[in-house]
Amino acid sequence: MFSKLRRVFTNFIEKASKKIFSKKELFELIDELELSLIENDVAYEVVEELTSKLRKAIEEKSVHSKGELLLLLRNIIKSIFEDIEEIDILSEARMYRPYKIVFLGVNGVGKTTTIAKLAKMYRDHGFKPLMVAADTFRAGAQEQLRIHGEKLGLPVFMGKYGADPAAIVFDAIIFAEKRGYDVLLVDTAGRMHVDIDLVEELKKIVRVSKPHRKILVVDALTGNDALEQARFFNDAIGLDGVIVTKADAYEQGGVPLSIAYVLRKPILFLGIGQDYKDIKPFSVEDFLDKILPQKL
Repeated sequence: MFSKLRRVFTNFIEKASKKIFSKKELFELIDELELSLIENDVAYEVVEELTSKLRKAIEEKSVHSKGELLLLLRNIIKSIFEDIEEIDILSEARMYRPYKIVFLGVNGVGKTTTIAKLAKMYRDHGFKPLMVAADTFRAGAQEQLRIHGEKLGLPVFMGKYGADPAAIVFDAIIFAEKRGYDVLLVDTAGRMHVDIDLVEELKKIVRVSKPHRKILVVDALTGNDALEQARFFNDAIGLDGVIVTKADAYEQGGVPLSIAYVLRKPILFLGIGQDYKDIKPFSVEDFLDKILPQKL
């Protein structure tokens, strides 16, 4: 996980600290670092932030050792996550009945499986979750969620294909209130080429359901596309947080960093496998340790 980004930083530190370089030579190394970061899905805005602080430190002669350079890089990256509102969707769920989350994301990113994982997580913490199949567009979408529900022994609220998704969500909320479900996890459509009809559909679902959180699911393996999807959904619908799937198979590492910096929204969870237990809360410190060693 994130091994290529770790290699980029480690190689940079090793090269920069082998001997006393001139400022010109160090700046050339930073130019190489810029290209390597971009190749590993780090957004240009993040690359600029990181390398400008590195150049400033060199100008001010404030870095004198390998350890100081490592600490500087860790602090720069850690600062990218500062001032981003932290969200705990487990704790929040205890404050509302029912607690409503609308999940967004294009087809194929693992959104439906992620919803099932979170439904299990909620049940394991004593909640009574209800999954809502509000994707009435894609053939098989509702069955996919129903199969997850059967495997987990959890209920799924379904409607007819072609029906108004917002109406299904409205009915699901009434059903949940009557039956005592305390968490609603709403699956929505995510056509691969996002169009105005989908945007209006999602906006209507949000208006009707008044969700406590709107969470985007992206696939780490799509690289820069994940950031573009995040930009789109945030601009069109508004997001509260992001879940990054397939992180266990993702070597580059730049997607969580880029989304957090560009959107100023928290990364909530990482999907790390296909089993229902394979989801873990995102930790900045853990992410740092994966892309940069604590010491060299």
